[in-house]
Amino acid sequence: MEIIFQAHHATISDRLRARAERAVAKAARRLGRVVDAVVRFEGDGPTRRVEIVLRSPRNRSLVAEGRSRYYGPALAAAVDRLIAQIPKKDAPRSRRPVTRARARLGAATADLARA
Repeated sequence: MEIIFQAHHATISDRLRARAERAVAKAARRLGRVVDAVVRFEGDGPTRRVEIVLRSPRNRSLVAEGRSRYYGPALAAAVDRLIAQIPKKDAPRSRRPVTRARARLGAATADLARA
């Protein structure tokens, strides 16, 4: 997977770049196969903006944006929005716990079926 970083009117530290790379890699693992990702940092006035575009071959492109006064919280918001868009894997459903009322109801229907 190729990650492209773009900075418009912004200076990005290596630490923030590494953090963004780890977050995109985590989202890519949850999505499965990913072609590339684009992370844009924009600083215009007092608001900082981070936009993440994740492209995969089977799904549509996922786009998430976060805005804040600083880049760190904006990146966190964008990653949260990105992960929220990823469909969850079909996990086996757990059985509902048997309550006393359901157990009595099950015993009563079993008695009726025998009669």
